[in-house]
Order: sequence, then C-alpha cells, then structure tokens
Amino acid sequence: MVLRYFYKIIFIWRGEYAVKRFLNCNASDFEKMNGKELVESIASSEGRVLVCETIGTTQPMLGDVSNAELAAAMGADVILLNIFDVDHPVIHGLPPVDGADIIRKVKALTGRPVGINLEPKEQGVESAVEADAMWGITKGRLGTLENGKKAVAMGVDFIVLTGNPGVGVTNRAIAETLALYRKEFGDAVVLVAGKMHAAGILSEAGEKIITREDVKQFREAGADVILMPAPGTVPGITMEYIRGLVSFAHELGALTLTAVGTSQEGSDTATIREIALMCKMTGTDMHHLGDAGYGGMALPENILEYGKVIRGVRHTYHRMAASIRR
Repeated sequence: MVLRYFYKIIFIWRGEYAVKRFLNCNASDFEKMNGKELVESIASSEGRVLVCETIGTTQPMLGDVSNAELAAAMGADVILLNIFDVDHPVIHGLPPVDGADIIRKVKALTGRPVGINLEPKEQGVESAVEADAMWGITKGRLGTLENGKKAVAMGVDFIVLTGNPGVGVTNRAIAETLALYRKEFGDAVVLVAGKMHAAGILSEAGEKIITREDVKQFREAGADVILMPAPGTVPGITMEYIRGLVSFAHELGALTLTAVGTSQEGSDTATIREIALMCKMTGTDMHHLGDAGYGGMALPENILEYGKVIRGVRHTYHRMAASIRR
C-alpha cells in the first residue's frame, strides 16, 4: 500500500508526454522532466539507476574531455558535480562556456540529468578533524538559500545536501536547509539529503551517520531521496542496517541513494561488485559512486562494472551507446 506510488510502472500523461522509467529514457526525455517526474521515473526503474560524482576543478582524467563526459560514456545515469562553487563555476575539459551556462553545457554534452552538492553549515559547529585543503569550504558551496537559487537558475536537476570530508556538516543543518529549499523550489528540482561519511562530525560517525530519526526528519523536511552510506564502506554500516533504513524511508514515501564515498570507488572490481550486490539487496533505488578514483571521478572500469551488476549488460550498454541527440 505504502509503496504503490513508487513501485508501479508509472505513466503520467502531460499532454502527449508520459513519464517513462528512467532505465528507458533518452536525453530528450530528461529535458522534459521536472523534479517530481524524475523521482517517479527513478522509482519505476527498481534499483537500476547509477549516480556518478565528478570534480570539475581537478585535471580531467582524459585531459581535454571532462570527467562528467567520461563518467557518462562509461554508463552513468546521473552526473553529480562535487566541489562546485556557484559563484565561481569551473569544470575543466569543457569547450569554452560562460559560467552561467556551465550546467546546461554539461547536460547538453552528456545527455544526463545533472546535480550538484551543497553543504549546509550549522552556526558554531566546526569539524572535529582537519580538512584537506581540497575540501575547504567556499561561500559558493554552502547550502544557503541564495546558493540554492543560483543552482536552480543554472539548470540543475538535483541538489544534494551533504558534507565533504572534514567540512563539519551536521544532520540538523541538512534538515533545516531542506525545509527552506522545499518551500522555495517546490517540484522544480529533486532534493537529496544525507551523508556518506561523518563529514568531520565524530558524534555522527559509524552507525550514527544516519539513523531512523534522521531519515524521518529529512523526509518531513521535504527530501525526495535519502542518502546513506553503502554497506561495507563505513565501519559498522552493514547490509542489514542499511536495509532497515531503506525500508523505513520507503514507508515514509521517500526514495534512497546508497553512496560509496570512502575512496572505494577506486578499489578493485571484485570489491565494487560485492558492494553493488549488497546495495541491491538493501532495496535502494539509486546507487552512487564517488569522485575519488585517482582523484576527480571513480575509476572508469568501476563505473562500468557497477552498472553491469545492478542492471546487466543490455541496459548498461544501452545507456553507454544511446546518442545524446535522441
């Protein structure tokens, strides 16, 4: 009963356009969807949507081709831009483009929905661990309402409220920002909330990274998708624990995203296969691979391997082969 909204094949007519399951969508389908329709499309794909995080400020793996384009070529369904500053947007490897149009350029070149991370900060709360200079927060990366508005104006499809290593993002800050964003943006974008590691808050480490209460608060604040660590990526995070949280999120009407954000996106393919299968067994709707292969994106072979595990070669190669002109 509770899951009927999410786990039936959804065809909602918008004039002559019907929302298709994400698995079968092409670039022209994504262009027509708002946030609500994207959520419906993802839900109907039954755990076969792969999100790949990339960093645009680093040297691209292929030099003159952006990491976002490479991730898409290896089968990523959604591109998530990390360390993206809305005041000073940079993605190396793109053709010359004005900063205000950089998100739309990535979408045009990849044919994929694109999201960015924004990082909410709670006043007076700092990281308990020293942050690497790379992750040091800038004003344009903060989860403020102003930055959210700039991101939406740039054309993002997803906003992920989370925290990078050592930044000091709390779950309470995420929930408070969520409520502001949902009120302001309605169904214009998909709102994702959660953490894949402690993000510098040691009191929210291990199993405390996300609890049932956090899931409840995020959903009540307006999250479409709850982000949580993939089993086997954080100490104490087992398949059984995440399975319980996924089931609870589904009961509340939210989708889930299991995330590999502990540099294991740069591990061997055997490890990736094991993580992917555990995530599948949790019942998650979306799968995430982080940006720390050699640095800037997951290893290309791991994107391909993860995709094959969760959806087989037919759907993986279809995503890789379908032209962005379709």
